[in-house]
Amino acid sequence: MPADKTVIRADIEAMLRAVLGDFGTDLPIELDSTFRDDLGMESLDVVSLAGRLQSRFGDSVNFAQFVAGLDVSSMAELKVGDLVDFVTRSLDQVPAAS
Repeated sequence: MPADKTVIRADIEAMLRAVLGDFGTDLPIELDSTFRDDLGMESLDVVSLAGRLQSRFGDSVNFAQFVAGLDVSSMAELKVGDLVDFVTRSLDQVPAAS
């Protein structure tokens, strides 16, 4: 069964709000929001997000591997929608339990 993109988006938005704390309370988080410019995330925020992704989705979502394939400018332009798509693809590749 394919992963539910709506649920994944909601999970990621909740994680981002938790990472951003008070700063993220009223901040709009859209699919085209960039992590750096729109959300103001720093490296430590990204590390915290990676930990939350690991806790929520387990080893099937390897965020470190995903960002390792990006150069500096691509990382700066990374959008929430890119992460939602990556998580969705990763979960869709997990074999169904029998």
